[in-house]
Amino acid sequence: MDGLLTEYLPILVFLGLALVIAIGAVAASYIVVGQKPDVDKNAAYECGFDAFEDSRQTFDVRFYLVAILFIIFDLEVAFLFPWAITLGEIGAFGFWSMMVFLGILTVGFIYEWRKGALEWE
Repeated sequence: MDGLLTEYLPILVFLGLALVIAIGAVAASYIVVGQKPDVDKNAAYECGFDAFEDSRQTFDVRFYLVAILFIIFDLEVAFLFPWAITLGEIGAFGFWSMMVFLGILTVGFIYEWRKGALEWE
């Protein structure tokens, strides 16, 4: 039983060290920098415009389009990393299946580009 607990000792030491560093960083920020919040620092900032009273107020759909396009191309990169690492093992089938995936993504990107979703007025 003691042997099992000694195997976990380094993990506990690292967790304790991480906790001390995190608390120390937060405490140092309060000590070094003066805390003088004003109205602008306490204001909520979201989507590039000032906060409004009614949460049901509509705003421009371009914010959603930019977010969706970011998610699409972010997921593309997330699929490219494991594919690139295992490309030697998966062979030609893996290569061409990724080319089909990238082709479909490129067609979608060209469609969005032609529709003007990437232009900000």
